[in-house]
Amino acid sequence: MDIEIEDIAHGLAFVARWNGQTQGDYPYSVAEHSLLVEDIFTRQNPGIAARWRLAALLHDAPEYVIGDMISPVKAAIGTAYGDLDQRLTAAIHLRFGLPAALPVAIKRAIKAADKVSAWLEAVQIAGFSPAEANKLFGLPAPTLVAALEIRLRPPVLVRADYTARHKALLELES
Repeated sequence: MDIEIEDIAHGLAFVARWNGQTQGDYPYSVAEHSLLVEDIFTRQNPGIAARWRLAALLHDAPEYVIGDMISPVKAAIGTAYGDLDQRLTAAIHLRFGLPAALPVAIKRAIKAADKVSAWLEAVQIAGFSPAEANKLFGLPAPTLVAALEIRLRPPVLVRADYTARHKALLELES
């Protein structure tokens, strides 16, 4: 398995979420989103094992190969995209000591954190009103979103933070 965290971090730091349609001087990258999702997941699940935090960090890792597609495009492509994403996810999980398929409860908890991240992104950098974001992503806990601020940063900084976070989580696991 020729999967290295540096390659994932580099690729994700250059893949723009929201098809690049965000406010700010830099695109909002999948790597930055993944860091936020791991933070939210950890806040929502205090005391959760580091391995599941690592799974949250890696939740969009296949996008370093296949890119980030908005939901309508994924739907138009059909099951082929989902199948490829699932195979890549399994390979990445195995490479970093996670089960190929996550336990259902963990997968749901990561998805919940992902939805909070999408709400924050929509409101803070994609130009949605809170009411619009609530309709699309649900209403997140006000205390949680009040504590989080999205910062758009150069890819080199995001890449470094992603690899550092990965290393820290691996060290917590051992």
